[in-house]
Amino acid sequence: MSDSFATLPQRTAAPQSWMVRVADAKFHWYDLIAGVADKPDIRDPIGRYMRRMQFELEATAERRHLFLAVTRPRVRFDITGVVQWGFFSLKLTLPLLLGADERKDAITVELKAPFAATMKKPTVTLTDTFLSLHWGGTVEVFSVHDLLQTYGHTLKLPSKVCYVGQTRDPEGRLGKGRLGALHKLRAQFGMDYDTLILVLGMEVTVNCAEGDAAALPHNLQPPPADILQAERMDVIEAALIRYFEGSAPRLRPLDERRARGERLTAVQAANHLAQYTIDLELADTGFYTDLCSEVVSAARRHLLSCYIADGQAQVAPLPLPAPVKGGKA
Repeated sequence: MSDSFATLPQRTAAPQSWMVRVADAKFHWYDLIAGVADKPDIRDPIGRYMRRMQFELEATAERRHLFLAVTRPRVRFDITGVVQWGFFSLKLTLPLLLGADERKDAITVELKAPFAATMKKPTVTLTDTFLSLHWGGTVEVFSVHDLLQTYGHTLKLPSKVCYVGQTRDPEGRLGKGRLGALHKLRAQFGMDYDTLILVLGMEVTVNCAEGDAAALPHNLQPPPADILQAERMDVIEAALIRYFEGSAPRLRPLDERRARGERLTAVQAANHLAQYTIDLELADTGFYTDLCSEVVSAARRHLLSCYIADGQAQVAPLPLPAPVKGGKA
C-alpha cells in the first residue's frame, strides 16, 4: 500500500444521511483579544482571565470545530454608578450602560461564595468590562458578558450570527485576533456592538446500510480520520452559512464561494450523501441560548433539513417536535 493511499479514507458505497448535533458550545468575547497588542500580565486576575481565554481560542486551531461570530448590542459596567448589596444576603446589584447611547440599567445577581473564600462578602471592583470579586482567599473575575450569560435577567439583547467559520487553522489567527473576516465585521458594526465567538463542537451520527465509514479500522488512523472529519465540517459549515448569512453573504468573496461549491460537490459524491439534518440547540450557554441573524428569527433551537445540489447547500427549517409531557421539547 502506497503512503498516499494509506492516508486516504476507505469509503462505503451505500447512500448516507447524517444527523448533526451540538456536542459542546462556549462563548468567548472576541473584542477583548482582537484589540490587544501586548500580552496581558498574568500576575493580575484580569490578565490571567484574558490569557486563559486566548489559550482556549488558540487551542481550537488544532481542532475541527465550527465557530459563529455573534454580535450583541454594546454593554458595559457603569463605573460611575452605585453598587448595592441586599440586606443579609449575597444579592449584588450592578449598574450597566446599554447600547451606543449608554442607556442606564442594572442587573441583580445572587452570588455564591467559592470554596476558598475567607470573607462573607467580597470586595467588589469594577472596570467598564470586568467585575472582580475579592473573597479573601480567592478572586473571581467576570466579564460583563459572563455575568449576563451566567445570571438570569430581563434585558432584551439579541445574539445575532453574522459569520460562520471553522477553527482549524495552522496559523491560529482566531485566537490571535487576526482573522480578516472578523476585522471587516467589527469595522462594519463599529463600537456600538460587541463581537463574541461561539465555538461549537459538532457530533455527526451517520445512517448508512454499510455503517459509518469513520468506524472502519483503516479510518481510525489519524490521516483518514481527519479527512473524513474535515469533509463533515465543510458540509455542516456550508449549511450554517446558507442559513444564517443567506444566499449571498456579504463577507464571502466570489473565489471563496466557487471553491466551496467545488468542494461540496466532491464531498457529496465521495460520501454518497443524500441528506443531513442539523439540530442546533445550545444547552450549556446559560442565558445566551437564543440565536438570530439578518435572515433568521431568534430561537433557542434551529432544526434544519439540508442537502447539496449544484455545489450549494440547500437548507429548510423544520418544525420543532411537540414538547414531551413533563419533559423538554
